[in-house]
Amino acid sequence: MQFEVWAPQAGRVTLHCDGVTRAMEQDPERAGWWTADADARDGTRYGFALDDGPARPDPRSRRQPDGPDGLSAVVDHGLHSWRAEWPGRPLPGAVLYELHVGTYTREGTLDAAAERLEHLAELGVTHVELMPLCPFPGRHGWGYEGVSLWAVHEPYGGPAALKRFVDRAHELGLGVVLDVVHNHLGPSGNYLPEFGPYFTDRHHTPWGTAVNLDAPGSDEVRAFLIGSALAWLRDYRLDGLRLDAVHALVDTRAVHFLEELSAAVDALAADSGRPLFLIAESDRNDARLITGRAEGGLGLQAQWNDDFHHALHTALTGESQGYYADFARAPVAALAKTLTGGFFHDGTYSSFRGRRHGRPLDRSKIAAHRLLGYSQTHDQVGNRAQGDRLSAGLAPGLLACAATLVLTGPATPMLFMGEEWAAGTPWQFFTDHTDPELAEAVRRGRRREFASHGWAEEDVPDPQDPATRDRSCLDWAEPGREHHARVLAWYRRLIALRQEQPDLTDPDLADIKVAHDEEARWLAFRRGDICVAVNLSGTPVEIPLGTRPAEILAAWEPVSPPDDEGVLRVPGESCVVVAQP
Repeated sequence: MQFEVWAPQAGRVTLHCDGVTRAMEQDPERAGWWTADADARDGTRYGFALDDGPARPDPRSRRQPDGPDGLSAVVDHGLHSWRAEWPGRPLPGAVLYELHVGTYTREGTLDAAAERLEHLAELGVTHVELMPLCPFPGRHGWGYEGVSLWAVHEPYGGPAALKRFVDRAHELGLGVVLDVVHNHLGPSGNYLPEFGPYFTDRHHTPWGTAVNLDAPGSDEVRAFLIGSALAWLRDYRLDGLRLDAVHALVDTRAVHFLEELSAAVDALAADSGRPLFLIAESDRNDARLITGRAEGGLGLQAQWNDDFHHALHTALTGESQGYYADFARAPVAALAKTLTGGFFHDGTYSSFRGRRHGRPLDRSKIAAHRLLGYSQTHDQVGNRAQGDRLSAGLAPGLLACAATLVLTGPATPMLFMGEEWAAGTPWQFFTDHTDPELAEAVRRGRRREFASHGWAEEDVPDPQDPATRDRSCLDWAEPGREHHARVLAWYRRLIALRQEQPDLTDPDLADIKVAHDEEARWLAFRRGDICVAVNLSGTPVEIPLGTRPAEILAAWEPVSPPDDEGVLRVPGESCVVVAQP
């Protein structure tokens, strides 16, 4: 087979393949590329040495059997026999479920996670969104410090296990989405700078030097990232990608990297006959990200909407620190604004940023499903000092209200693993760095960060302590217990309603009507013939719904239909879904 590598700064490149060393030749047709032929098969170990240095893993390695620092291994994707015929599953109408392979089960592998997929099919979600899978140092971690952007973390099971996972998901009717990180690579095991100008000091990110998207050599870097994205969708039959922190992808070129990526994914979708989509994480509140390329946008299909989360979180908890401050001034009103207008900060002043932020979203052009809504995510739980979920501080009725607003609201809903049964386990920040100095730096940095917010250092979990990861694993005995079972049944009912009632997947943001009372802490919104009412206070409230005939479709606590004057009486910390045709 032919081996190739881009190493434009090297004067000599050698291939180390299965114990044999061969000199590579420069490709006359492609500047900076080196090639060599060698006998190889699935599993053959190999690496590249630059200017007689040590053998390094292939930047486009499909497998790292011995971790990020070891040699690469050949992967023959043609050896896998796919069991499921899969036409794909598009984003409109979806309900996503964010899952971390390393803590979804105690075993922490893709095969163990696949054994729990029937739970998700029965829950009613449509897509599993896997947190990053690229190799990183050690066994356990969140995955956002990955390297080898074409490979699967070996302790999770490697490439073969991902294919088995996807096959099982597709057999159950579940799509699979993967979280990918293009804005930075981890500090350990990252050999890309030795091969070429993959990074640039023209720009900086919160994680260090920026990926080179616009400096000399950036054509090949962009091709590297796009090739990786397409490989996940093609070789593993994934249905979509979630792009981490795209606001950190600094690109001054006329055609933005994300526009180029979205065009390539659309072309692959047309070629494969399957719907494929990109979901961005962005804090810019700029709908151009999810506007079609023909209309001057970047052409991504959806983005996370943290404004909805922040409004909902402050309304539920009363927290007002940091970026919650602006939402906490009138949280129910903030929630109403995000339900109808998408963004809360749409050109308004952000006290957290000390400036105006965002721009208005055109509700006549942006379909509701292009925004993702959620009450919890890995970030919003794991980046708290103790990784406490909403279930750690809220009564079941308020958890039910949060679920109702997410699962009947206009945005594409996303759940974070375990929230559907009010998991009692935290989800904490954990690492397994093999470099002692890096491990200690992360430990000190984490404690210093939260000490500045008033936490005692001894109360901040040690990321390197294996017990921190172990505490974060889901307890699969919980769903069978009474308190958790009731919450789980509520989630199942709401997801079923979303699938049964076309009005709950109507993409028209402009058609949503919202009423609320800040002081009484209730909110009601109407989507077509469906009216949803939530009472976040501890006392019963009366909510006027109008005198149209009404049928109770779901209620957390027993309620009667609206009276003759159209008034619905909702118990404290409760929620109701009503049909009024």
